[in-house]
Amino acid sequence: MFGRNKIKQANTKSSPSQPISPPDKKVIKENLAKERELLEEEKIFREGIVSVRDIISPTALKIESNFLQLNNLYARTLFVMTYPRYVTIGWFAPIINESMTLDISMFFHPLDIQLVLKQLRNKVGTMEAQIIADNEKGAPRDPISETALRDIEGLRDALSQGTEKFFQFALYITIYAKDKSDLDLASDRVENLLGTQLIYSRRALFQSEQGFNSTLPLGNDELAISTNMNSSPIASSFPFVSSELTSDNGVLYGINRHNNSLILFDRFSLQNANAVVFATSGAGKSYAIKLEVLRSLMLGTDVIIVDPENEYQHLSEAVGGAYINVSLNSESKLNPFDLPKGIGGDAKPEDILRSAVITLKGLIRLMIGEITNVEDSLLDRALLETYAKKDITSSSDLANIEPPLMSDLEEVLLSMEGGEDMALRIKKYTEGTFSGLFNNPTNVQVDNQLIVFCIRDLEDELRPIAMYVIMNYIWNLVRSELKKRILIVDEAWIMMRHEDSAKFMFALVKRCRKYYMGITTITQDVNDFLTSAFGNAIVTNSSMQLLLKQSPAAVGLIQKTFMLTEGEKYLLLESGVGEGIFFAGAKHAAIKIQASYAEHQIITSDPRQLLEIEEAKKEFEESILAEAENGGTSVNEVGI
Repeated sequence: MFGRNKIKQANTKSSPSQPISPPDKKVIKENLAKERELLEEEKIFREGIVSVRDIISPTALKIESNFLQLNNLYARTLFVMTYPRYVTIGWFAPIINESMTLDISMFFHPLDIQLVLKQLRNKVGTMEAQIIADNEKGAPRDPISETALRDIEGLRDALSQGTEKFFQFALYITIYAKDKSDLDLASDRVENLLGTQLIYSRRALFQSEQGFNSTLPLGNDELAISTNMNSSPIASSFPFVSSELTSDNGVLYGINRHNNSLILFDRFSLQNANAVVFATSGAGKSYAIKLEVLRSLMLGTDVIIVDPENEYQHLSEAVGGAYINVSLNSESKLNPFDLPKGIGGDAKPEDILRSAVITLKGLIRLMIGEITNVEDSLLDRALLETYAKKDITSSSDLANIEPPLMSDLEEVLLSMEGGEDMALRIKKYTEGTFSGLFNNPTNVQVDNQLIVFCIRDLEDELRPIAMYVIMNYIWNLVRSELKKRILIVDEAWIMMRHEDSAKFMFALVKRCRKYYMGITTITQDVNDFLTSAFGNAIVTNSSMQLLLKQSPAAVGLIQKTFMLTEGEKYLLLESGVGEGIFFAGAKHAAIKIQASYAEHQIITSDPRQLLEIEEAKKEFEESILAEAENGGTSVNEVGI
C-alpha cells in the first residue's frame, strides 16, 4: 500500500497538467541564461573572424569636401557633365592610356523609347514654333536652333526605326595619388585631356564619399549625375579600342589578333627605322625576321644580316644572296683598318680618320683586354702612325688608299717605348692562333641585295671581336653609299657583354637614321640585354618592337621596360609560337606571324622540316638526272 501511494505520487508530479514548482522555474531560467551566454560567445567568435571585407577595406578613411584620404592615399572623383555635338571613336582612349592609377565607372540607364519619342515630339513642336515666330518678326535665322532641330528629327527617325536606343549615361573617374599636390596635378591632367575634346567635367564637391562608392566594383550609382545620350555616341566612349596598324605602304608583318586585320607597316615612316625583337628560344623570332627580310627584298630594300647560328643560309640560297662565312679557316677576310671610300656631305678625311682610330681603339681593347690610361694614349698615337705608314693622313684621298694591317700596328708598337706589352698581346692575332682572321686585306664582295655574315664556326672568345669587325665593315659600307637598308644583328646580347662593343652598337643605332638604314637587334637573353645601360638605350632609340613569347624569369623586366599591363604580360607568357605584341611608335597590337606555304618553305628554322626539304631536293635532282640519262636530255637543259 505504501509503495503504490509512492508511485501514484511520482506520477502526479510528472503530469503536465500539474503546476510547475518554483525550483523547476529556477532551473529553466538558469538554462536560458546559459544558452544566452553561449550565443553571446558565438557572436563574439564570429565577429573576430577576418572576412574578405576586412582584408580589402582601408584601416582609416577621412572624408573631405572634394577628396578622400584612404590610409596614406588620396582620391578624388570627377564626373563628366557636358559633351560636344560630335565625339570621335576612341575619344576615351587617352584617359585609359595615361600612366596613372584610375578607377572608371560607366552607368547606362535605359529609358522608355515611347516616353522619349513623346518628349522629343513636344521639343520639336516648341522649336519649330520658335523658328516660325522669329521668321515672322523678320529676325535673322538662328543656325544653332536649326541644327538642333535637324539633330532631333534624325534622332526621332533612328529611335522609331529601332536602329538607336536611348540611355541616361553617367561617367565617373576616381583619381588616386600619394599626396594632395600630386592629386591636384593628376586631376588637372585628366580635366585638360577631356577639355581638349570639348568634354567638360566637374569634381564631386561635398559628395566625395558618394563619388568614391560609385566607382567601386559594386554597381552602385550614388552620384546619379547622367547625360541623355543615344547608343551611337555611347559606343564611341568604349575605352578598349584595338589599334589599327594597316597602312598603304610597307611590309605585312602579321595578323592583328584583336580584330583579324592586317598589320601592314613601313618601318621607315617612323622617326627612326630601328627595331628590337625579344623572345625565348623557339618562340619564332628568327622566323618573323626572315619573313620581314623576304618581303622587304621584294620591295627593293637591301638587307645585311649578322648570323651567329647559320640560320639564314637557306634563305640566302633561295633568293640568290651573298653568304659570307667568317672563320679562322675561311677564305673570306675582313680588314679592321678599312676606311669608307666616301661618305658625302661635308665630311673631311681627318674626321673619317679620327672616327676610325676611335673605333679601332675599342676593337683593340676587346682583343687584348683592359689597358691603362698611358697605354690608351700610346695606342692612339700608334694607330695614327700606322695609317701614316701607308700614307694615309688628314689630307689623303681616301678613294685611292691601301689600308694597313694588324701586323703594321704591331710593328709600330714595337718601335715605340712602352708599347712592347701591347704588341706582345696583339701578336696572337698576327702570327699566333688567330692570325688568319684579322691580319689580311678585305676580299669579300658585297654587290648583292642580301648579304649574310655567318660567325657560327668561330670560337666563343672570338665572336664579340668578329661581330665588332663585321659591324664596322658594314658601317663603312653604309656610309660609302646612301641606300635604303636594313641591318639585322641576331643574338645581339653577344655585343652587350663588353662595354666597348655595346657602346659601338649603340652609336650605330643612334646614327644609322641619317644614312637611310634601320637596325634590328634580336636577342633571347633579355636580362643580359636590358640590364646593360646601352641595351636600354638601344630599346629607347628603336621605334619598333616585337615581343614574342617570354619566359617567367624575364617577363617582369619586359613588363617594366615596355610598361605593359597585366593582361599584356600574361599574353606574352601564354602566347604560342609566332604570337606576341607588335609595337610601332605609340601604337601596339597583339600579332600572329603568318606566312604563305612558299614563304614557309624558305624561312622555316625547324630542323625536321629543313631535313625534309633537303631530302626532297635530293630526290628531285636524282629524278632529273635519271630522266636525263634515260631520255638523252642534257643536264644543262633542265636547269641543274
